[in-house]
Amino acid sequence: QVQLVESGGGLVQPGGSLRLSCAASGNIFSINAWGWYRQAPGKERELVATITSGGSRNYGDPARGRFTISRDNAKNTVYLQMNSLKPEDTAVYYCNGRDLWTTRLYWGQGTQVTVSS
Repeated sequence: QVQLVESGGGLVQPGGSLRLSCAASGNIFSINAWGWYRQAPGKERELVATITSGGSRNYGDPARGRFTISRDNAKNTVYLQMNSLKPEDTAVYYCNGRDLWTTRLYWGQGTQVTVSS
């Protein structure tokens, strides 16, 4: 089992920045890819960014050019640095990890990000 706990969400003004953290614990050695997704009210969950164990990054359209995904292996933590935030970035942000062998996805409980003046 893998446990994921997100933190760092909150209320921020348009143009501001936030850094989300995803702390992983449990059997994380089989996780070969990490991701951030988000879900706004009334909308489907969408890709924000992913990073593989090899360090390859992929970004969804809303994040490209403004967000950066990174990971700290020593701390078992994945980060999402979000800059130039817009009201349309308001959503619950979820972290996930994909198991290399089973392809099972583990999800955190989510953290709320609200961009508003």
